[in-house]
Amino acid sequence: MYPAIKRMLDVVCCLVVFIILIPVFLIIAAVIKTGSAGPVFFKQKRVGRANSGFNILKFRTMRTGAPSDTPTHLLTDPDRYITAAGRFLRRTSLDELPQLINIIKGDMSVVGPRPALWNQYDLIAARDRAGINRLYPGLTGLAQVSGRDELPIPAKVRYDAEYAERMSFMFDFKILILTAKGVLLSEGVREGSGAAPDDRPDRAAGPS
Repeated sequence: MYPAIKRMLDVVCCLVVFIILIPVFLIIAAVIKTGSAGPVFFKQKRVGRANSGFNILKFRTMRTGAPSDTPTHLLTDPDRYITAAGRFLRRTSLDELPQLINIIKGDMSVVGPRPALWNQYDLIAARDRAGINRLYPGLTGLAQVSGRDELPIPAKVRYDAEYAERMSFMFDFKILILTAKGVLLSEGVREGSGAAPDDRPDRAAGPS
């Protein structure tokens, strides 16, 4: 029964949070528009439940013209693309707030494996073998609170598989608490050339 309850909780909670945060959305949108040319939101193709594709929403944190669908750590000089407002939004994870809309629409869940980029074939294949792609991707997940950008793909998949086995209300609640702690302390966030070669951060280049 929990998957059905989880979906109901996702919709109700995210609708309430979205309504409460409308002023915050408007402020962030104004800062983005005054800080650099381009749209407020960034859309990027991601892999959803059962390998279905969807467009993830984020606040734009990079300048228009940045290479698209490329993990930020693979850019030679990511600082030239990230805007001043974008740097703050990324550090605080506020750029992820528009994914509340993805959750309400049914593309994502609050807690689950982070959605892979459409071209992260190795990650998608590893998740297929582990039976993880049957889950809705999440705004946050066990892998994110266990290392975030610092984890190589095999470790991420192990954590995702563990979440699939242990998924429950209390486990989701624990992950949300750890997520809040991680955001406050900026734990596990790595941008640019300092990331390990095998890392595949959730954030990609392009005006995300």
